[in-house]
Amino acid sequence: MNFKLEQINGCQVLSILDERIDAHNSADLKAELLQLIEQHGGTVVVQLEQVRFIDSSGLGALLSGHKQAVAKSGKLVLVKIQQPVLAMFEITRLNRVFEIYADLDEASAAQT
Repeated sequence: MNFKLEQINGCQVLSILDERIDAHNSADLKAELLQLIEQHGGTVVVQLEQVRFIDSSGLGALLSGHKQAVAKSGKLVLVKIQQPVLAMFEITRLNRVFEIYADLDEASAAQT
């Protein structure tokens, strides 16, 4: 899985550069999130702008990251979710679990 990691406004921003998060690459995402949270804690922002499809294993990887972040007194938030992916969050009601923002500016403003 292809990632880009940046630090913006005190938050770790993990941009996912693949169009799919599925059984083939969700383990990579989970490992990256857990390592990032373990090393940095605080708020982790996952940018999903490039992602056009996510399956249950991808949702599970994000949920594992969310649980780990909360356990470390941090949070995992999502930004720039495309409509087909957002529909999966709504169907599974995970949109009630995650903080979802339109863009990085909105996510940063909400963290202050």
